[in-house]
Amino acid sequence: MSVLEPQVDAPTLPAEVKAAITELRKRYPTAEAVLLPALHLAQKAWGGWLPDAAIAAVAAELGLPVTKVYGVVTFYDLYHQNPVGKHRIRVCTNLACQLRGAEEIMEVLHAELGVGEDEVTPDGRCSFVHFECLGSCDTAPMMMVDDDYHENLTPQSVRTILQGLK
Repeated sequence: MSVLEPQVDAPTLPAEVKAAITELRKRYPTAEAVLLPALHLAQKAWGGWLPDAAIAAVAAELGLPVTKVYGVVTFYDLYHQNPVGKHRIRVCTNLACQLRGAEEIMEVLHAELGVGEDEVTPDGRCSFVHFECLGSCDTAPMMMVDDDYHENLTPQSVRTILQGLK
């Protein structure tokens, strides 16, 4: 089933998420305004990602079209449609980082973690993706681990960072 198809029996949100959304409605003027924090709550309830069922449940709870909610999920990097690791690694692949070794950084992550891009390590610890620009061109190559920037990377510094995530 696709999120673009109508849902006859849409899944429901956990009671605690529904209660939190009810509280959010008191602070926000419209369902659209509640959408971003509601998606964060649903993502947390679904274990860190938003399967189609979660997207449909949020849409139903807020009385919004599923396509509108899906559009928001696909627009923002903070929402995940596939499982992600406890530590989310984003490697900048914009021109400056590409010229200074981003591809090698991606290869080191693949070799050290034993998974490919957009996959999660068997222990659920890490996942990595390429990212168009992280805004640190003068310190290329770089990556973010969760919310922390790691700049002027070398293959060895990436290995050291990964050791610290255990």
